[in-house]
Amino acid sequence: MSRTLALDVGERRIGVAVSDPAGIIAQPLLVVERTGGAADLSRIAAIVREQGVGRLVVGYPLTMAGERGTQARRMDRFIARLRGVLSVEVVAADERLTTAAAERSLLEGDVRRRRRRQVRDAVAAALLLQGYLDRRRAG
Repeated sequence: MSRTLALDVGERRIGVAVSDPAGIIAQPLLVVERTGGAADLSRIAAIVREQGVGRLVVGYPLTMAGERGTQARRMDRFIARLRGVLSVEVVAADERLTTAAAERSLLEGDVRRRRRRQVRDAVAAALLLQGYLDRRRAG
């Protein structure tokens, strides 16, 4: 079985998380500082290859009412570009509240502010991925 990778895509950073080969546990991997367009896609493609990924889960920013807003339409374009450069399945998954949950988790772990900023997006990606993996296993 191949790994699943998750992205929490923000304006300045992309949090990246990866599953174990069995698809049971998600863990934060890294945070990619965005530089723009093709460079971001190239970096993601390299991570997909390096990690032996078979599926990519991208956080999809629905509004709190569960509707598509401006951010979701931006993500639609980003996902389309990913699908154009990757040979793996790319799926969108609701990311509502993952960043807030990541921040809460880091605060509870008494992680210093500077370190929280460095890892928050990867932790958010791991929360997104773990939710996706749990839903898949539950059927």
